[in-house]
Amino acid sequence: MTSNSLTELIAEADERALAASGLACLDRCLPLLADESDALRPLWSGIAAGEDGWTERLADARAALDAAPAADQAAAPVRRMIGAAPSEWVAGHLAEWAKACSALALEVHRDLDPSGGEDGPLVAGERRRQIQILEILTATEGGTGLRRAMDLSTEGRRVLRAALSRRARARP
Repeated sequence: MTSNSLTELIAEADERALAASGLACLDRCLPLLADESDALRPLWSGIAAGEDGWTERLADARAALDAAPAADQAAAPVRRMIGAAPSEWVAGHLAEWAKACSALALEVHRDLDPSGGEDGPLVAGERRRQIQILEILTATEGGTGLRRAMDLSTEGRRVLRAALSRRARARP
């Protein structure tokens, strides 16, 4: 891991990296919804095109996630993340959204972390993925960086799904 902080990486990112960063945080938190659909896939593919089609794809993703049943109240952050996504492809708005998504994703992981701390394994893994995604997107252009960001998000989604499964088994 480099010495770049998550805050610094978000501050230096362009619109494409900011949109992908926020979307990746949202994507990793999808297991909180009872029905994990592919609602975000069109939004992922639209990031490569940038501003073109972002608003329409975002509206479709919002509608799909709003219709998805929630497993419990823990799904509220996922709904807040998609609801807060800016319709405008503007760096300032996207940066605010990326920061909010980052914080919510870290909070979700902290709540599920068995150690319950800032430095627990779930939180550390989520922070590492967020940093890796921003570094990859800053260093690459086009579909290659986005594909790697999607792969890291898929990995993170599996980790969160496993944490949710452990929590469900531990409940009396």
